Amino acid sequence: MTRNDLGDFLRAHRARLRPGDVGLASYGRRRVAGLRREEVAVLAGMNSDYYARLEQGRERSPSPQFLDAISGALRMDHEAHDHLYRLADALPTGHRTQPRETVSPGLIQLLDGYTNTPAFVLNPALDLLAANSLADALFSPFGKADNLARMTFLDPAGRGFYAQWDRTAEAVVSHLRQATGLKPHYPRLHQLVGALTDTSEEFATLWSSHTVYGKTHDTKELIHPDVGPLSLTYQSLDVRGAPGQQAVIYHAEPGSPSSQALSLLGSLNATRRREPASEQ
Repeated sequence: MTRNDLGDFLRAHRARLRPGDVGLASYGRRRVAGLRREEVAVLAGMNSDYYARLEQGRERSPSPQFLDAISGALRMDHEAHDHLYRLADALPTGHRTQPRETVSPGLIQLLDGYTNTPAFVLNPALDLLAANSLADALFSPFGKADNLARMTFLDPAGRGFYAQWDRTAEAVVSHLRQATGLKPHYPRLHQLVGALTDTSEEFATLWSSHTVYGKTHDTKELIHPDVGPLSLTYQSLDVRGAPGQQAVIYHAEPGSPSSQALSLLGSLNATRRREPASEQ
């Protein structure tokens, strides 16, 4: 079956709007939720047959002018607008570069220099490519700390670890949706999405919503079985020497209970690492 990501994306956004949302009068019986195709075409100032061909995958090279018109008609925000361009392959060809899956020794050394805060490196599919000691300790409740999306949806520890699991799940799916536009030819990403869609009904439902956004900073509310609640902020930084990789650094407010809990977690982790050596 031929994929039609652009059509799926347009239909999902069309379904979210009602005529009253865009200043149109509602008339006739509606067989589907949201706007009709011809209503979107009117709002975008284009031929309704041309718009229908876009949704059906029969037209695959819309001009930037048409994309801007459709984005405005469907009330897309900045990130959805950019994602629309990527799905229509209307961006420069550099986005076909495959992400690097190995982390440079210099970056690993930098991660290890963050002794009091968790730091790790992700690829666009949210695989954990490298992590410092405190990040390993932070993710220790999971059976395997290999991929943040899999850990969220498939590992039983996820629901207890993320205090706001629903919010985390939505953010994970939105990140992956954005990544499919940024890296549409990345096999690992499509393999992961396919596996999660097949095994998690909740993931499949969120994926079908076509919500897209990427965050460079936010707050994480976590519950670690060893040290209790943790309220952490994070920063995501693009690794310029390895396109597609992001370095993520978690941070607790100095002097806060979360900062004290992170210090305790680091001490517990260091003690556990010494114990096997002392027993030999």
